[in-house]
Amino acid sequence: MGLLLDSFWRAAAYCLRPRVIVLSLLPLLLMAALALGLGHFYWDAAVLGMRALLDASTLLASIWSWLQGWGMGDVTAVMAPLMVVLAVAPVLVVVSLLMVAVLMTPALVALVADRRFPSLERKKGGSFIASVAWSVGSTVLALIALVVSIPLWLVPPLVLVLPPLIWGWLTYRVMVFDALADHASKAERQEIFRRHRSSLLSIGIVTGYLGAAPSIVWASGVVFAAAFFVLVPLAIWIYTLVFAFSSLWFTHYGLAALQRLRAESVEPAGPGATPAAVVTGAAPPVASLPVSESLANGTPTP
Repeated sequence: MGLLLDSFWRAAAYCLRPRVIVLSLLPLLLMAALALGLGHFYWDAAVLGMRALLDASTLLASIWSWLQGWGMGDVTAVMAPLMVVLAVAPVLVVVSLLMVAVLMTPALVALVADRRFPSLERKKGGSFIASVAWSVGSTVLALIALVVSIPLWLVPPLVLVLPPLIWGWLTYRVMVFDALADHASKAERQEIFRRHRSSLLSIGIVTGYLGAAPSIVWASGVVFAAAFFVLVPLAIWIYTLVFAFSSLWFTHYGLAALQRLRAESVEPAGPGATPAAVVTGAAPPVASLPVSESLANGTPTP
């Protein structure tokens, strides 16, 4: 519990650093450029296609006619662009997570390591390609879980539980691997997973609930349509900042746990302790036989 709380307040303090704030804005700028590029080439076609879908529905057509009878004018002309934005926005959120994992996490890990753990050996237990593959695979699984669980969102308590749990699981999968990939060996990473699994899962769940906070801004964008194009980027930036905080929390916790693990490996092992060779992945030392015993066994003295 001490390590969990210590890493929490350190991560919160690091979020106030200008470098972290700039890094949190970088994915948003890249997504804005991507959205502008796609909008330049496909916006008109997307709006026309969405309007055709809205007009093709008999039920929606009766609703549009009823609204026009109240003097609302051409409702589909307003709803079609809004529906296109609502359809594209979740994709941008997913891209935000991938960009945080691919672009921000290595920079944040390096920041924490340089300032707090400068003497911690880097054993390169995970490559950049492995990190990208792990992040993409985990994100695909999370999207599948989100789509499958959508019908359960209609049950009021579950809508407050399922999405944060799914995002927390995704954060746990992505951030723990990236936090330890550069410094820990494969054996050390597996040992930290084994020892601290419950704490790491708790961090993932807490950050999953923190990731649900921008949903309030998201809902406000739907209610206040005039400010939608301001509130949605704000919500995406909050998502990015939450994931940056998650990365910092996992990094502080993971590197501190790794430092303690290596400190244990150099201490005399007590009864029942895990041998250092198992933790670090090193080969166990070969014990030499006394000269008399080696001669008796017919074994040459090393």
